[in-house]
Amino acid sequence: MNNLLPTALVALVGIGAIDWALTPAYAPPKEAPPAAESHAPAHPEARPFDAHADAMAAVDAALARASRRGTHVLLVMGANWCHDSRGLAGLFETPDMASLIEEHFELVYVDAGRPREEDVHNLHVARRFGVERLEGTPNLFILSAEGELLNPPEDVIGWTDAASRDPGDIRDFLLAHRLR
Repeated sequence: MNNLLPTALVALVGIGAIDWALTPAYAPPKEAPPAAESHAPAHPEARPFDAHADAMAAVDAALARASRRGTHVLLVMGANWCHDSRGLAGLFETPDMASLIEEHFELVYVDAGRPREEDVHNLHVARRFGVERLEGTPNLFILSAEGELLNPPEDVIGWTDAASRDPGDIRDFLLAHRLR
């Protein structure tokens, strides 16, 4: 009987050690805590500006599609380095805006480089539609299917604050320029 006591004691200590080793250091909460308030933007930032694309061919293709569909062209000249260009492109990818654009426009993105640093890309595209210089990014052109600029040049270049604009105001702008 005296030999049984140390064996039982070793067995109990062993079981306790195994139980301790397999028990998590903390128990997860039964309910998930409320999510922290997000500071993420209401829409993502996109990077659709291809510095190596044939910009004029892309614009011509958009004009041809607009002619077939009976819509306008929404030409955005911007850059992937630019927060406002990416923010505007991201807004255009949200379901509400994507639906509006799909219904009323042919959307085309053209890389504009860094206009404020005199490193302008595809200026020939802007000049084709009567905009002689780009002062920043993004630039937003509304074109008829025939290639006529429908918004004034000062409006085209006035989008450098696009990411901070109210999405409802941008939607209203597009609705005002859709083909009726």
